[in-house]
Amino acid sequence: MQATTVPAEGQILVNIEDMSMLKDIKRAISMLKGVGKITVPRRKRYSSYELSLRDLDEGRVTTHASVDEYFKSFGL
Repeated sequence: MQATTVPAEGQILVNIEDMSMLKDIKRAISMLKGVGKITVPRRKRYSSYELSLRDLDEGRVTTHASVDEYFKSFGL
């Protein structure tokens, strides 16, 4: 009979829908026996240039033949 080895360390991924509960959830998880370190990955912050490229890729851009046409689109 062969003995099963238990890994020394593992990870668990928790998806949180309500980020206002993050602090309470971290506190609750840290109370569990065997929990060492809790890290929360940060979202990547996009520069305004990167955001405008995403707008372009996703079709959230309008074009106008002239500046006058642009202002007319606002009703001016």
